[in-house]
Amino acid sequence: MSRITKTLVLAACGTLSVAAALPPEARLDRMLEGRVAGRPVDCINLRDIRSSQIIDGTAIVYQVGGKLYVNRPRGGASSLDRDDILVTNTVTSQLCSIDVVHLVDRTSRFQTGFVQLGEFVPYAKPKR
Repeated sequence: MSRITKTLVLAACGTLSVAAALPPEARLDRMLEGRVAGRPVDCINLRDIRSSQIIDGTAIVYQVGGKLYVNRPRGGASSLDRDDILVTNTVTSQLCSIDVVHLVDRTSRFQTGFVQLGEFVPYAKPKR
C-alpha cells in the first residue's frame, strides 16, 4: 500500500480591524474570550478544519466545528505573519504536532519560513 501525500493550503484571510492593531497575545486572548481550554491533543482531522488564522509571531488558530484549536509552534513561531499562506504536506488525513508548515508570502509566492507544529489546545464555549 503506497502512501499518498496530501497538500493542504490554508490561507488566513485577515481583515483590518481594531483587533488587528492589538499586540499578538491580546488578539489571541480576545479571540478565546469566553472559552475554556481543554486537554491538548497531538492531531486534528484535516477534513474537519473550517478555517485557520495566524496570530503574528505567536500561534496558528484552527477552527474545527465549534472549537478553536490553538497551536503554538515548537519552532519558527517568530516567522508567523498573518499575510502568509500556510502550506502543509501530510502523509495521513490528520494535521499533527510532528508536521511542518511552510509559510508562503501571499504577494510574491516565495517561501518566507516554516514552523514546526506543537500540540493543539482546544478551546470551547462552556455548556450552560
